[in-house]
Amino acid sequence: MNILNRLASDVQLMFRRPCKEQYGALCYRLKKKGSAVEVLLITSRDTGRWVIPKGWPMDGKSASAAAAREAWEEAGVKGKVIDESIGSYRYMKGMPEGLKLDCRVRVFALEVDDIAKNFPEKGERRAEWVDCTEAAARVQEPGLKTLLLNFEQKILSDLTPPAKNGTTGA
Repeated sequence: MNILNRLASDVQLMFRRPCKEQYGALCYRLKKKGSAVEVLLITSRDTGRWVIPKGWPMDGKSASAAAAREAWEEAGVKGKVIDESIGSYRYMKGMPEGLKLDCRVRVFALEVDDIAKNFPEKGERRAEWVDCTEAAARVQEPGLKTLLLNFEQKILSDLTPPAKNGTTGA
């Protein structure tokens, strides 16, 4: 019986596809009043669920540049993208022929400074600016929920100057 278990295990490994990598942009802006962070969510074209702009690697582009390009194509936003990933999450991507691919999305923060009226996928998706808590409630992927909740705290802590030690110059 042990040999049958081993064969079954080997067959499963043979048919298991490796995880595919995608790059996503966590597009954000700081609200003018107060110190609040808003992130941009868009709907997927197939299921209409809330997601962030993401896509496949692009020849000749770094991972962060590919993420920024997806933000432009899918949501019409441009801005300063950070080259270092803020984290990743996984999801199962449905393909046209019914196959599901295990995908890992490396996420890059993009501070939005321009929103275009016209862009490649205009009219194919909805887009909404929401706070990080609302964004986390809307997305389905647990790893993306965690990234969104941690993101607001990280951005606000980066903006807050370090506390003084209470001494004065006098």
